Amino acid sequence: MRRLNLVRNQSQLFVKRVVPRFSSSTTSPPRPYLEGDKTHFGFEDIKIEHKEARVRNVFENVATSYDLMNDLMSGGLHRLWKDHFVKVSSVASMARIVREASPQRDLKILDVAGGTGDIAFRFVDACGCDERSKSSGSDEISITVCDINIEMLRVGEKRARDRYGNAIIEKSKALSFVQGNAQDLCQFEDNSFDMYTIAFGLRNVTDVDKALQEANRVLKPGGRFMCLEFSEVPNQYFRMLYDSYSFSVIPTMGELFADDRSSYQYLVESIRQFSNQEELKHRMEAVGMENVKFTNVTGGIVAIHEGFKEL
Repeated sequence: MRRLNLVRNQSQLFVKRVVPRFSSSTTSPPRPYLEGDKTHFGFEDIKIEHKEARVRNVFENVATSYDLMNDLMSGGLHRLWKDHFVKVSSVASMARIVREASPQRDLKILDVAGGTGDIAFRFVDACGCDERSKSSGSDEISITVCDINIEMLRVGEKRARDRYGNAIIEKSKALSFVQGNAQDLCQFEDNSFDMYTIAFGLRNVTDVDKALQEANRVLKPGGRFMCLEFSEVPNQYFRMLYDSYSFSVIPTMGELFADDRSSYQYLVESIRQFSNQEELKHRMEAVGMENVKFTNVTGGIVAIHEGFKEL
């Protein structure tokens, strides 16, 4: 009983701090993600203009130990979640159709906040881009990794060259790394991509509404948006256990294994400040996406949201 009360108190620690922007009991649209001149950085209230730099600093700190960070945050489950995310995307089937099409077609994927390449490499493998880069010229399939953090991109490009060689970047150009801000993808034209993916990055964006508007803008008509993100666990008792692990274990492990407690504390808190499943669904619909749905994974610890740009 003492343990249960401890867990319950741990859960209440953040429940009191979060101000809901949407209620699932109403059909009214969610409030704007940003209101006034302040926003959240974890549980800390800060000036809106300061958040981008604060988040950048977190990911600069964890760039070289990103896999470790993900392992600590998810207990190693992030690898299975990402595999499932790519399987749900059906890119392997799409790649086969594109390669066999006559006249020639292409498949363009934009992976935002994907600096170290975790999702992009899975796309490369699913689409057979590695083998293609060794046997012919330019590829019909292109995967663009876009991230605001140059350190994450450096790590990602180095990992790509070590894993696949230089040809996939320099010859077939199936894989590329571009610095950019999810809120302002000014380097990409309207109606450019068949698929936009973002995994464990949307909650770190200062203005989620702007990021969703930009995602919808750069997608081709009928293009698909997919988001993999930590979300809200609906089961009360499972949520209390998960919260206890998050707040008690993750920051401590970050301190022990990465000598960085504060970054891991922010990441834990940022999950609780982010939109829940229904709120994010409604935000996607508010920017014009259609056929929006979400699927809970591992009891709602993470969720996959999908939507399509209007034809």
